[in-house]
Amino acid sequence: MRKGERSRQEILRIAVGLASEEGLSGLSIGRLAKELKMSKSGLYTHFGSKENLQLAIVELAAEMVRMELARSIEEVGEGLPRVCQLMSNWVRYVESGIFRGGCFFAAAALEFDGRPGSVKESIVELMRFCLDILEMELGLAKEQEHLQPSTNTSQLVFDLHASTQEANWFIQLMSEPRGGDWARHAIWKRLAREAAPLGQEILEDWKERFRISEEER
Repeated sequence: MRKGERSRQEILRIAVGLASEEGLSGLSIGRLAKELKMSKSGLYTHFGSKENLQLAIVELAAEMVRMELARSIEEVGEGLPRVCQLMSNWVRYVESGIFRGGCFFAAAALEFDGRPGSVKESIVELMRFCLDILEMELGLAKEQEHLQPSTNTSQLVFDLHASTQEANWFIQLMSEPRGGDWARHAIWKRLAREAAPLGQEILEDWKERFRISEEER
């Protein structure tokens, strides 16, 4: 990359970490300039406005999240195996601490859910992308008879995503390291309730990955 673009990416990586801790709204060009020991004019050259800085931060954070959720996805079959891989990745992402303040988009969603504008739209776009991928794979699982015909995939998306958000809340706010394992248990058991016989066989193979003991089944 050109020197200027490389500098911009390095600036953004630091900005993402700050925003995850202090919030997008609180991260001004002045605050970032102080952290980087740069001039405000130098940062204005890269971003031009606080909103442009926020949008660039959201874009980088979204790419980081997509990479985390996509790990090993292509290595497993469509339907319930891919749902299990996606959810396993999602919980691991929440546990990983790649953002200093926990799940970037959980915090950003709370910050911007009542504020119209391009920053909110950018946050919503990433969240819809993740949820749409999950619903698509659940739909394929249903078509492949991994799930029961009566399964409401939209409701299941809501329930599975809720487990990841609770894990983030317990880990970040309550300093409870078991939050990730509790989420894995909740996800596995919720899928087991909806699984058809073929799906039960698939879940059996994922039992160890979700840390389910024989007594907890």
